[in-house]
Amino acid sequence: MRPGGQPNMQQIMKQAQKMQQQVAQAQAELAEAEVTGTAGGGLVTVVVTGLGEFKSIKIDPKAVDAEDVETLEDLVLAAIHNGSEAVRELTEQKMGPATGGLGGLSLPGF
Repeated sequence: MRPGGQPNMQQIMKQAQKMQQQVAQAQAELAEAEVTGTAGGGLVTVVVTGLGEFKSIKIDPKAVDAEDVETLEDLVLAAIHNGSEAVRELTEQKMGPATGGLGGLSLPGF
Protein backbone atom coordinates (compact mmCIF):
# COMPACT_ATOMS: atom_id res chain seq x y z
CA MET A 1 0.00 0.00 0.00
CA ARG A 2 1.06 3.51 -0.72
CA PRO A 3 1.08 6.26 1.88
CA GLY A 4 -2.44 7.19 2.87
CA GLY A 5 -3.63 3.57 2.60
CA GLN A 6 -4.20 3.63 -1.18
CA PRO A 7 -3.26 0.49 -3.09
CA ASN A 8 -0.74 0.86 -5.91
CA MET A 9 -2.97 0.37 -8.96
CA GLN A 10 -0.03 -0.29 -11.26
CA GLN A 11 1.18 -3.09 -8.99
CA ILE A 12 -2.31 -4.58 -8.80
CA MET A 13 -2.58 -4.54 -12.60
CA LYS A 14 0.83 -6.24 -12.94
CA GLN A 15 -0.25 -8.96 -10.51
CA ALA A 16 -3.55 -9.44 -12.36
CA GLN A 17 -1.73 -9.72 -15.69
CA LYS A 18 0.70 -12.26 -14.25
CA MET A 19 -2.20 -14.30 -12.85
CA GLN A 20 -3.96 -14.18 -16.24
CA GLN A 21 -0.81 -15.51 -17.96
CA GLN A 22 -0.49 -18.31 -15.39
CA VAL A 23 -4.15 -19.27 -15.85
CA ALA A 24 -3.74 -19.32 -19.65
CA GLN A 25 -0.67 -21.55 -19.31
CA ALA A 26 -2.50 -23.90 -16.93
CA GLN A 27 -5.47 -24.09 -19.32
CA ALA A 28 -3.15 -24.93 -22.21
CA GLU A 29 -1.56 -27.70 -20.16
CA LEU A 30 -5.00 -29.06 -19.25
CA ALA A 31 -6.05 -29.07 -22.91
CA GLU A 32 -3.05 -31.25 -23.78
CA ALA A 33 -3.31 -33.58 -20.78
CA GLU A 34 -5.11 -36.89 -20.81
CA VAL A 35 -6.17 -38.93 -17.78
CA THR A 36 -7.58 -42.43 -17.51
CA GLY A 37 -10.56 -43.64 -15.51
CA THR A 38 -11.08 -47.33 -14.86
CA ALA A 39 -13.63 -49.64 -13.31
CA GLY A 40 -13.99 -53.34 -12.68
CA GLY A 41 -10.28 -53.81 -12.19
CA GLY A 42 -9.56 -52.46 -15.67
CA LEU A 43 -12.45 -54.14 -17.48
CA VAL A 44 -13.65 -50.70 -18.57
CA THR A 45 -11.26 -47.82 -19.29
CA VAL A 46 -12.04 -44.26 -20.39
CA VAL A 47 -9.60 -41.60 -21.56
CA VAL A 48 -10.48 -37.98 -20.77
CA THR A 49 -8.70 -34.74 -21.65
CA GLY A 50 -7.80 -32.32 -18.87
CA LEU A 51 -10.72 -30.17 -20.06
CA GLY A 52 -13.20 -33.01 -19.52
CA GLU A 53 -13.62 -34.20 -23.13
CA PHE A 54 -14.02 -37.98 -23.27
CA LYS A 55 -11.70 -39.35 -25.96
CA SER A 56 -12.30 -43.09 -25.81
CA ILE A 57 -13.91 -45.98 -23.99
CA LYS A 58 -12.35 -49.43 -24.05
CA ILE A 59 -14.19 -52.50 -22.84
CA ASP A 60 -12.28 -55.69 -22.16
CA PRO A 61 -14.05 -58.58 -23.91
CA LYS A 62 -14.13 -60.38 -20.54
CA ALA A 63 -16.54 -57.69 -19.34
CA VAL A 64 -19.07 -58.37 -22.09
CA ASP A 65 -21.78 -60.77 -21.06
CA ALA A 66 -25.02 -60.48 -23.02
CA GLU A 67 -26.85 -61.77 -19.97
CA ASP A 68 -25.57 -58.98 -17.72
CA VAL A 69 -25.63 -55.74 -19.70
CA GLU A 70 -26.67 -53.83 -16.57
CA THR A 71 -23.35 -54.63 -14.88
CA LEU A 72 -21.43 -53.46 -17.96
CA GLU A 73 -23.43 -50.22 -17.97
CA ASP A 74 -22.56 -49.72 -14.30
CA LEU A 75 -18.87 -50.32 -15.04
CA VAL A 76 -18.89 -47.79 -17.89
CA LEU A 77 -20.56 -45.21 -15.65
CA ALA A 78 -18.08 -45.92 -12.84
CA ALA A 79 -15.14 -45.50 -15.23
CA ILE A 80 -16.56 -42.17 -16.41
CA HIS A 81 -16.93 -40.98 -12.83
CA ASN A 82 -13.38 -42.13 -12.08
CA GLY A 83 -12.08 -40.22 -15.12
CA SER A 84 -14.04 -37.10 -14.17
CA GLU A 85 -12.54 -37.20 -10.68
CA ALA A 86 -9.05 -37.48 -12.20
CA VAL A 87 -9.79 -34.38 -14.32
CA ARG A 88 -10.98 -32.47 -11.23
CA GLU A 89 -7.79 -33.35 -9.37
CA LEU A 90 -5.60 -32.41 -12.34
CA THR A 91 -7.45 -29.10 -12.70
CA GLU A 92 -6.88 -28.28 -9.03
CA GLN A 93 -3.21 -29.18 -9.40
CA LYS A 94 -2.71 -26.99 -12.50
CA MET A 95 -5.00 -24.08 -11.64
CA GLY A 96 -4.32 -23.84 -7.90
CA PRO A 97 -0.89 -22.24 -8.22
CA ALA A 98 -2.09 -19.97 -11.04
CA THR A 99 -5.04 -18.60 -9.11
CA GLY A 100 -3.15 -18.24 -5.85
CA GLY A 101 -5.75 -20.22 -3.92
CA LEU A 102 -8.71 -18.11 -5.04
CA GLY A 103 -10.78 -21.28 -5.15
CA GLY A 104 -14.08 -20.83 -6.92
CA LEU A 105 -13.75 -17.05 -7.16
CA SER A 106 -14.74 -16.02 -10.65
CA LEU A 107 -12.82 -13.10 -12.09
CA PRO A 108 -13.83 -11.62 -15.44
CA GLY A 109 -11.21 -12.30 -18.10
CA PHE A 110 -9.54 -15.11 -16.13
